[in-house]
Amino acid sequence: MADAPAALLDPGHIAMLAKGISAIVASRNAALRPSVMRAMGSHIRPDASLVTVFLRRSQSAQLLHDIESTGQIAVVFSEPFTHRTLQLKAPQARVRAAVPDDLPLLQDYRRSMQEEVARVGYGPAYVAAMLSAPLDDLVAVEFTPTAAFDQTPGPRAGKPVEPSRP
Repeated sequence: MADAPAALLDPGHIAMLAKGISAIVASRNAALRPSVMRAMGSHIRPDASLVTVFLRRSQSAQLLHDIESTGQIAVVFSEPFTHRTLQLKAPQARVRAAVPDDLPLLQDYRRSMQEEVARVGYGPAYVAAMLSAPLDDLVAVEFTPTAAFDQTPGPRAGKPVEPSRP
């Protein structure tokens, strides 16, 4: 009997992303010119099979064009207080409109970010302003991660995350 496939992210990584931490989204065009923007929210399924990041359409035109043209996405998730950082990559990201069912995810993300950023000395009003966006200006970018890298400052920065076996 063949071994079960290795999971890309272990439960600790999934928990870190699920709580709602800083997320920076990037892609590139056909000429390899990068585009980047802060996410307004994120969500990961419990089994890590799908990650969703939310972007402001009005501020992310080039990034969204690059994702739609190439499918390529890289997202860096970082805990502001500890700088523990994880980068996920995928070759086939999809863009969809944000819908009212996304509001609870966005509200949970804002609350979590308010707690995270408070640990480094900024109040909830700062995060509320940073993540303020009308739903009709938001898009959801969904992807299944195919690569993960430890980006926490230190000797492992840039190294692939070791897959865990079930």
